[in-house]
Amino acid sequence: MKYCVTCLQPDTRPNTVFTPEGQCPACAYHSAAQGIDWQERFEIIEDLVAKHRRADRAGFDCIIGVSGGKDSTRQALWVRDKLGMHPLLVSLSHPPQQVSGLGVDNVSNLIELGFDVVLSSPAPDTWRRLMHDSFMKFTNWARSSELALFSSVPQLASRYGIPLIFWGENPALQVGDLKTMGRNGYDGNNLRYSNTLSSGHEWMLEAGYPLRDILPYVYPSEAEFVAADIQIVFLGWFLGDWSLVNNAGYACPHGLSIRAEGPDQTGDLLGLSNLDEDWHNMNQMVKYLKFGFGKVTEYVNEAMRAGTMDRATAIDLVERYDGQCAPRYIRSFCDFIGISEERFWQHVHASTNRELFDVGSDGSISRRFRVGEGL
Repeated sequence: MKYCVTCLQPDTRPNTVFTPEGQCPACAYHSAAQGIDWQERFEIIEDLVAKHRRADRAGFDCIIGVSGGKDSTRQALWVRDKLGMHPLLVSLSHPPQQVSGLGVDNVSNLIELGFDVVLSSPAPDTWRRLMHDSFMKFTNWARSSELALFSSVPQLASRYGIPLIFWGENPALQVGDLKTMGRNGYDGNNLRYSNTLSSGHEWMLEAGYPLRDILPYVYPSEAEFVAADIQIVFLGWFLGDWSLVNNAGYACPHGLSIRAEGPDQTGDLLGLSNLDEDWHNMNQMVKYLKFGFGKVTEYVNEAMRAGTMDRATAIDLVERYDGQCAPRYIRSFCDFIGISEERFWQHVHASTNRELFDVGSDGSISRRFRVGEGL
């Protein structure tokens, strides 16, 4: 395990490759971005969207997947108010046992801001069973729900005849998932190769789910993209100030509600992420135990690149809060998928990266690596 020479990103992130100088892809991109002409990029996106604007205003010009959180709220506002587009927003709806009050409030806020929102609601019992199977197979309950999240937007784009899709950050450039890199910095049609989508839905078929029951989880094929002329555009590539904190700074004055819990409860340094439901906080904990980094690492990395946080402060915050999750979130998750907390921890301990962590006989977990130094 090695750390980036600029930030605290370890090389354990899936699909990431450091530069010969020891920088992670996100830091290398940030360094290169200092010389970018952002006005030129705005002109590029203006040319890009010109052919998609409907002069008669009789239909939607583009489609945006939203959760109601900071990133999607900023995207929706920017596309409508800066680009003058008429977007259709698509929100994946969680079952009642999972959705948070913040999630309901923030999607409602988008509607109150004047946007048209389509809610995609997969069958809740299939959702619950797939969540159980995702956790037991991958120790990642979100593997199934993220397939539905990513698939809902291009599915509706095809059915509604709205080929232009706006997505947020480019995972290749801004977090280092290099397999998603397309023809250029804003081409998102290789999103299908991301770590999130790479497993596809075949494992569901192998587990005995009929195809008719998992249609919301099937990401359209490349041939279907071509047939519908679908183009995903990473909006973050055009915005020089795209970040966790800046996006919240745009969204909060427009009604975004954020978390009140501290990072010792959620592993979220500022309470800005995973607003639509609570169990992603637990998933970040599991990710930390697999790869040695979680949401706090992402916060401090952005701050270090921006020059607003020194390395010593960043290390202290990561050591204290990365991977934290309140027991109540774990209990409610276990109740939903129908397993005991003891079974939960047995599975998590079995999936913990033993090169990075020691697991004691009492279930305690301790780092084998030093934050900022590695192994």
